Amino acid sequence: MSNHLSNRITNMSTSATLAMAAKARELRNAGKDIIGLSLGEPDFNIPDFIKDAAKQAIDDNYSSYSPVDGYADLKQAIANKFKRDNNLTYGLNQIVVSTGAKQSLANIAMCMLNKGDEVILPAPYWVSYSDIVKLAEGTPVEVATSIDTDFKMTPAQLEAAITPNTKMMWFSSPCNPSGSVYSKEELEGLAEVLKKHPNIYVVSDEIYEHINFRGGHVSIAGIDGMYDRTITVNGVSKAFAMTGWRIGFIGAPEFIAKACTKFQGQNTSGANAIAQRATIAALEAPVSKIQFMIDEFHKRRDLVLELLGEIEGFKLNVPEGAFYVFPDISAFFGKTLNGTTINNASDLSMYLLENANVATVTGEAFGNPNCIRISYAASEKELREAISRIKAVL
Repeated sequence: MSNHLSNRITNMSTSATLAMAAKARELRNAGKDIIGLSLGEPDFNIPDFIKDAAKQAIDDNYSSYSPVDGYADLKQAIANKFKRDNNLTYGLNQIVVSTGAKQSLANIAMCMLNKGDEVILPAPYWVSYSDIVKLAEGTPVEVATSIDTDFKMTPAQLEAAITPNTKMMWFSSPCNPSGSVYSKEELEGLAEVLKKHPNIYVVSDEIYEHINFRGGHVSIAGIDGMYDRTITVNGVSKAFAMTGWRIGFIGAPEFIAKACTKFQGQNTSGANAIAQRATIAALEAPVSKIQFMIDEFHKRRDLVLELLGEIEGFKLNVPEGAFYVFPDISAFFGKTLNGTTINNASDLSMYLLENANVATVTGEAFGNPNCIRISYAASEKELREAISRIKAVL
């Protein structure tokens, strides 16, 4: 019956992270003891002060349709957050609240891209960027980076990737999947290239901004000359452990925000009312309220690097943010392990699932075929056991 489906859905890839998570659940249900290190989901409970705000919203009968672009007082909290954390000034007419940052990205693509418009994606990039761009009939242009440069795109690489069809550049910092964090100097270098091409817009995905172990997160919109051509994307899923609450938002030039509101109005309308009220409490709180989670991620990163460093064939760098390591495992390509030949990262990822009962994600899904992504958003006990299993089967 697939011939009755649209080309856009049949040509779309399944999210590799969600597919691996589904496979892991399937094996768990079959009785296997699977440790999941594939999803980018904090294992912490939501702080009580956020839960209390949600309960209060229920008691206050926030049960009607919410404004398409978000409650005004939530947008004010977002504007205050942008000013406090990023030194960015956005008016309420420049902010749009959506059902997760993923919807924010989809809104941007559908509102900004025409058929054949090129979008530069420094690889590795978040798994959904490429398919979101394709769905909007844009053309992803991957710029390969490597572990030797901490998976960061250089100004020369950016310049070489630009063509007359280039419409946008999308990137995340801290980066999913690599954990890389661009410094102010590195962002200024990219901005100098972009200033020569005034018609190129930038999507800066900053969903992991607080999970930053180097300190001093920098938004490219704050670099001289970049504010009017940058869409800053953020949300509460990662730093506040609110993945299931599905609240993301953008700060953008007003004409882009208006277009995203128009599109969202015909697509989903406003985001969940209770989740929006809870998000006000999350964003108004000082970052110190979630510092315990950031500190724990930092400890886990160091533990995972130490343990993986004991496995021959894993080439590692030190990620400075998010909660992933992205080891180069190409040393295993061409080798046969327990009767299984490893030809690529997908083979190794599947081998670890089937032989070590550990779920990871192939780097191919993120635009880097030499790596796998390992999430350390799991307990220390689980991480120690998972890496012990990986070491045993390799």
